[in-house]
Amino acid sequence: MSRKFTPKVVTGNALIEGDAVWLTEDDRWTREMSEAELIEDEAHAQMRLLFGQSQPSVVVGVYLADAKAGLNGPEPTHFREDFRTRGPSNYPHGKQATA
Repeated sequence: MSRKFTPKVVTGNALIEGDAVWLTEDDRWTREMSEAELIEDEAHAQMRLLFGQSQPSVVVGVYLADAKAGLNGPEPTHFREDFRTRGPSNYPHGKQATA
């Protein structure tokens, strides 16, 4: 028996900067998960994943990540994705430096 599909976002890492990025509904890559497209249909999720993977000159390591609807947009449901929303962990830079 297959598992029920859960909402997803398309994510990966920006090729040049290495920042975690998420795919928006209007085909942009954003560094804010709350701006990502929350996908609730499995077939649509696969199409969006293929779209993201077709941009190797922009983003690498593209995959579908579990997410849930939040007050300000998609939110992570797994600690790994929550960790990625906060930026690099080796020293404050990127999102951590501006917080």
